[in-house]
Amino acid sequence: MSSASDWFESWDSQELYQETVKASTTCAPSSPIKEQGIVCGPVLRLRYVDYKADLYHGSILIVTRNGSKDSAPKIAYVTGPSYPGAANLNLKHGEFEPTMFYSETFSNSEIHMFRYNVTLPLSEYEQTVKYTVNGDAEMHYRFFIPSRDTNFNVISYSCNGFSVSTDTTTFKGSMWFDIIKKHSGVHYNVMLGGGDQIYSDGISLFSDKVRQWVETKDPLKKRNMVADDTFKQDLNHFYMREYLEWYGYGHWKGSTENSKTTQKCFPIALATIPSINIWDDHDTIDGWGSYSDSLMKTSVFSSIGKASYKYYMLFQHHVSLDEKDAYLQDKMWVLGKEPGPFIGEPSHSVFTRVGPNMAMLGLDCRTERSLKTIVLRSTYDAVFERLIQEAKSQKFDHLLLMLGVPIAYPRMVMLEWLFTSKLLFPLKYLSRKGIVAPGFVNEFNGDVELLDDLNDHWCARHHKKERNWLLARLQDFGAKYGVRITILSGDVHLASMGRFRSKQRRHRPMASTETQQANAVIDEQPENDERLMVNVISSAVTNAPPPAAVAKVMQKKTPIHRFDRETDEDAVPMFNFETNGQTPRQLNCFLPQRNWSDIVPIQNVLNNEYMQNFYRLKLGDRLIPGMVTREFGLESVNEVKSDDLKGHRNPPYPVTEGGVMATIHVETESTNINSKTTAYSMPIPELRITKDKISHSGLKHWGEK
Repeated sequence: MSSASDWFESWDSQELYQETVKASTTCAPSSPIKEQGIVCGPVLRLRYVDYKADLYHGSILIVTRNGSKDSAPKIAYVTGPSYPGAANLNLKHGEFEPTMFYSETFSNSEIHMFRYNVTLPLSEYEQTVKYTVNGDAEMHYRFFIPSRDTNFNVISYSCNGFSVSTDTTTFKGSMWFDIIKKHSGVHYNVMLGGGDQIYSDGISLFSDKVRQWVETKDPLKKRNMVADDTFKQDLNHFYMREYLEWYGYGHWKGSTENSKTTQKCFPIALATIPSINIWDDHDTIDGWGSYSDSLMKTSVFSSIGKASYKYYMLFQHHVSLDEKDAYLQDKMWVLGKEPGPFIGEPSHSVFTRVGPNMAMLGLDCRTERSLKTIVLRSTYDAVFERLIQEAKSQKFDHLLLMLGVPIAYPRMVMLEWLFTSKLLFPLKYLSRKGIVAPGFVNEFNGDVELLDDLNDHWCARHHKKERNWLLARLQDFGAKYGVRITILSGDVHLASMGRFRSKQRRHRPMASTETQQANAVIDEQPENDERLMVNVISSAVTNAPPPAAVAKVMQKKTPIHRFDRETDEDAVPMFNFETNGQTPRQLNCFLPQRNWSDIVPIQNVLNNEYMQNFYRLKLGDRLIPGMVTREFGLESVNEVKSDDLKGHRNPPYPVTEGGVMATIHVETESTNINSKTTAYSMPIPELRITKDKISHSGLKHWGEK
């Protein structure tokens, strides 16, 4: 444990963890799970922050094998200021109390899961919390708690794994290494996992029972197969092993010799940055929730969902389904009013303050999902009831809303029509028989392989009205309570920023004075635009990106849409240069390379030397969304750039005292062992006005005729 003399010792992540990246494209020939001792953890989790009581609440997970359930590892801690001169060095010592909350027999051994309650007072300065596990200290056994007056530095990521057939040898670096390097200078306070924190698609390869089910040729026998106790035990064994290997060791294997990896920096990040997570389909199995109801209701598929949900709660939320208090009564939860249709458990959305003026909501969009519904109306009502209650009791300026799948994203209406058309029946039949294009249909129900991905999207025909209704209600809430809403999403394996904003008045080339004045209000005063919502789309932090041709297709499908008569919807043209900083890009709305993102309050940027060297900001700057590098800095301009050929304006956004900087860190070169990234940023101002009611004329709402 650190003493006063070395409390502020330097932390060089580059030197400490460079060696861990070199093994990222290899993995152990067999499971790396140890026969005894600690096999997973420490894993940090943020539960909630109470700014009325000035208390920080979190937890730490440690999993042991073949140890006693009564002898939990000891976690001791010391707290003190993060920076010299922040306060008198008054170190405070203590221990985090453990609870053994779950046990299981696994491979003829005993697994015990311990949750350590973290409750610490907020201070007038940022605190470093250093801890040891059974007396062992690692440099990354530390986390940072902002002062009671400071908003959090937030990471957002998704798609943390590989598809089963991915050739991982093409990636020499690790985005988690880049995160750790920046963390030592920025001090990230929480990372928001937007879904697919683990890729469990290998269940059809490595679960004997599921593999046998997949290989069953008779459709009727396949649909009627019962998941008995032996089947369910096999599911439990699979998910336990998957989590122990991935969360404990960063170990993953797929379907081929080149489909394997050991991402050692991932468990390091889990031990130094507290997490808040929601889940998506790959945390279960590819496409789960977006297949037909008849498939989802089968004994096999519903059992897969229930097993994955159990281990998602155990490892990602440190909670057992049998714990009434932790599972159903924790202050962080916003629970669904009725069980999900296939899992039989209530949805668990997450709400907490992440600063005195910031809040986050992770909306559970998977537990209640079916082919035609993402979230039940009763759950939406509970969510907005909580938001209104929080805004009334203690106002906040920003809401970070986690949605696993992007909500501001191009429509794929033609592909939806094609993949469900009777014209494809002959091809699907031949594919199921393995005669032609064997990968064209999926192994579960014989539908086109990509159809479940399309059905997942908010703009799918089954979900469009639900999407519009949700967005309108978000706009109403933000306008009434003066809350700027920024949406964080992943899933699509590329970088982008979608945007909703007040309608621009566009006419033919010679615009009227009235039109110019209307546009100027929108472009020059976004802090007064109650309709402005940015959807930061960041994925994948680990998985392979799609081909460049995908970005070309997406670019062609990004005209300005009319959300309603007063709201425009588009994509922000911010990727004007390749990651080398030199080569211009025509496809400036989508960048298909691995990435992660962060949301950092402007005040934190201004007060942090590391971030100031990176961003070079001052209040009052107006910045066009785009590239940030140490060499070039951000472009500061005083006027709006000219329209592009489609009349699409890309105005600068102001750096305001209550605003945030949203940045997507994109992998510069996948073969670079140093794991460097190039940053593309956009300042998002706070909302400085309120309106009791805004118009949604022209919008077709969910459930309304």
